[in-house]
Amino acid sequence: MFIGGAIISFLFLFGYMWKEARSNRVRHVTLSFPHFPDNGPPLTIFFISDIHRRSVSCRMLETVKGKADLVVIGGDLAEKGVPAARVRENVRRLQTVAPVYFVWGNNDDEVDYDLQSLLEEERVYVLKNKAEVWEHGGVPIALIGVGDVSRKEADIARALEHVPPESFRILACHNPAIIARLEDEQRISLVLSGHTHGGQIRLFSFGLYEKGGLKWHGNTALFTSNGYGTTGVPLRLGAPAETHLIKIVPGKLATEKKCLSKTGKTM
Repeated sequence: MFIGGAIISFLFLFGYMWKEARSNRVRHVTLSFPHFPDNGPPLTIFFISDIHRRSVSCRMLETVKGKADLVVIGGDLAEKGVPAARVRENVRRLQTVAPVYFVWGNNDDEVDYDLQSLLEEERVYVLKNKAEVWEHGGVPIALIGVGDVSRKEADIARALEHVPPESFRILACHNPAIIARLEDEQRISLVLSGHTHGGQIRLFSFGLYEKGGLKWHGNTALFTSNGYGTTGVPLRLGAPAETHLIKIVPGKLATEKKCLSKTGKTM
């Protein structure tokens, strides 16, 4: 009787963890900043990180089409064993939402093909210690990307070389550890990162890493995603798979307001 109950409980837990790892949540987040331009529309970013072996859900992307100005892939688009065809298809799916920007993660170099060339062929903006700048409400917006921290490839000074001093600055870096390297004079308002998977498997709220979300470091908001895929085992507990629709607006203080949408299985 006890053994049978234990087996049923284990199977239920395993199924739940499998489902959490393959869910297609889009977390809607609004962040307000006092120095974001108030004479233009909000800036909306679809942020997805740590795709790893997953295929991005077409059904999920349908829920964000027409709502995002750009897509940011926060690294670990691939890992060892992920075929080029899957990466190419994932990128093409994301491009149906908005122009795609990419920063390198620690697993992206594991593939046995030239990922850089593949992304360039698919017209993805690869930001490795460089920035893209555009006008928004009469004020420059800079999306700054740096290399992977764990591989010692992140060069913030180089990435900022051609960024206008008056710009609103968003830094995309796979590893949230980049926050320790930022300096006040660099005036980074928002950092987008992944890498940690929110601990991926958390027991009683404890995990190897903190759960994803918003944290403040001085005048910089650090937003870390739990990520979309998994590493090691294809299971999650207490840190469900997620993507984000981040709306940036002007306001007195940076705040986070969240709601959740969820779709079915990967299509």
